[in-house]
Amino acid sequence: MTDDHMADHWWWRPGWRPGRRMYTWHFTFDGQPAVHDLAAAYQARLAPLPDLDLIPARWLHLTTQGVGFTDEVSDDEVTALTSASAERLKGFAPQRVTLGPARVTPEAILLDVAPAEGLAGIRRQLREAIGDVLGAGRLMEGDGWTPHVSVAYSNGTGPQAPYLVALEDEQTAETVIGTVELIVLGRDNRLYEWTTRSVVPLAGDSAGVPGGALR
Repeated sequence: MTDDHMADHWWWRPGWRPGRRMYTWHFTFDGQPAVHDLAAAYQARLAPLPDLDLIPARWLHLTTQGVGFTDEVSDDEVTALTSASAERLKGFAPQRVTLGPARVTPEAILLDVAPAEGLAGIRRQLREAIGDVLGAGRLMEGDGWTPHVSVAYSNGTGPQAPYLVALEDEQTAETVIGTVELIVLGRDNRLYEWTTRSVVPLAGDSAGVPGGALR
């Protein structure tokens, strides 16, 4: 697929299959109307266009760090991981971020999230906790990471041009991220859906924590 065309997001990534679930850390946006309103504004422009799955407000998320499939991580490991993550994050305060404007990628229409520094620092600590509890050999994904929130996923292979035109009127929104959630994630219905296993608050004063201040 060329860079000026879309691609179907819903191919089965390695390890995934219908009905399988994954533990993963996400930032989510329940009860954050500024994020919901921004996503809805962009989705209203995208709705007349084909081959997109628009993401309902309740399922908006910022993918952060995978942990492992639920059939490969024990309940004791989940408990230990939650405790280790909470300990590592206790110095981090809530993060003020800006979402948008939207941009087109081959598999999704997404909102970049900035500044990335504080969120990346949180992710590094989550990765350290996973290494401590599960071992470095079970650490998923790499260090590189660009925080973003998708508003629609592509299910087709048409040209990107109509989507680019629909997004010409740029908008942004600010919000505060105050928790990170360990969720049980599925992707069976051309949608990422989850239940929450545990929540770690970002409630520190950020003293001595690079990127940890309310921004």
